[in-house]
Amino acid sequence: IRGTYRGAIRKFTTIEMVTMDELCEMDCNVLKRLLKDDTGKCLVLDCRSFLAYSAGHIHGSVNIRCNTIVRRRAKGSVSLDQILAGDEEVKSRLKSGLYSAVILYDERTPHADSIKDDSTITLVLNALYRDSYGTEIYLLKGGYDKFFSEYPEFCLKTKTLSSNSSQSSLDATETNCTSCGTPHHDQGGPVEILPFLFLGSAYHASRKDMLDAMGISALLNVSSNCPNHFEGLYQYKCIPVEDNHKEDISSWFIEAIEYIDSVKDSNGRVLVHCQAGISRSATICLAYLMKKKRVKLEEAFEFVKQRRSIISPNFSFMGQLLQFESQVLATSCSVEAASPSAGRGKSSTPTSPFVFSFPVSVAVHTQASSLTYLQSPITTSPSC
Repeated sequence: IRGTYRGAIRKFTTIEMVTMDELCEMDCNVLKRLLKDDTGKCLVLDCRSFLAYSAGHIHGSVNIRCNTIVRRRAKGSVSLDQILAGDEEVKSRLKSGLYSAVILYDERTPHADSIKDDSTITLVLNALYRDSYGTEIYLLKGGYDKFFSEYPEFCLKTKTLSSNSSQSSLDATETNCTSCGTPHHDQGGPVEILPFLFLGSAYHASRKDMLDAMGISALLNVSSNCPNHFEGLYQYKCIPVEDNHKEDISSWFIEAIEYIDSVKDSNGRVLVHCQAGISRSATICLAYLMKKKRVKLEEAFEFVKQRRSIISPNFSFMGQLLQFESQVLATSCSVEAASPSAGRGKSSTPTSPFVFSFPVSVAVHTQASSLTYLQSPITTSPSC
């Protein structure tokens, strides 16, 4: 089996690869064997967007954090700390040379010589060459599309609301609820945002059967008046905010994120809810995704809306999320600036400098493919 290096012929025993500079190519069947026989020794990096990765990815792969804002502010050069933010164990193993190889893939790039200079893969390559200390780096030929078409059993596909089991359950619940006048936001059940993070309404939080069916062990109550029905049976935390344009929900972001992480670290599952599961609790889930997954508000919003279509944070909350985005994704900013600790408490008086005082709550997402709030003047994120 042959490979080439700038026209030179090199021979290998099991892998057909083409080397352009220091990047080799790997066939899908080779990666399949590695996943089957060499689990843990190779690092597979998914260089696609968070939404694409969430929809489906190769088993065991790690999604790199390199969206457009990070790239723009990094001015064409990113580090391992940026692209692997939050994956401390992976970073440590990579920098220590404990991986035998790193395999990169995007959606469908067929060959190394097809990679553009301004592509995500190029940025990731540069970061790896600087910081990975000699680990062999490969491009998966044909990307995720080709690998999934040949070896779907080695890929994880996210269940959608249209899947048979989910839809059947939802249809049955909606049929029962329609006749009794149950509001739309209470129909169905909590939705899974991440394996340990669920979003729902106060009604869902009052249904022990739903909580137990979902494996919920903790609840984050984002309201000042929704009761905690099962204290002593579940872990509770309250964020006492109202759904209005004067509230400073951003001052609770870091505390809420830390609580969600504490539940995750104890192998639990947390339901985030407010009254309707539309504005306040959705805002907290969006902030969590932006902080932990290093994604833009637009990506996080679309991701959550695909799972709970009725989400609609009020306009002020959207402004606070946009400011949070600028702080989370700005490489030169201090993380602590994302959620000021001063003034946090039960008072409803806003303390954050970026609360937007709009008189009414408005729907910001009218079509699945169009984020209407992006046309607002508030989308120009202030510099750090």
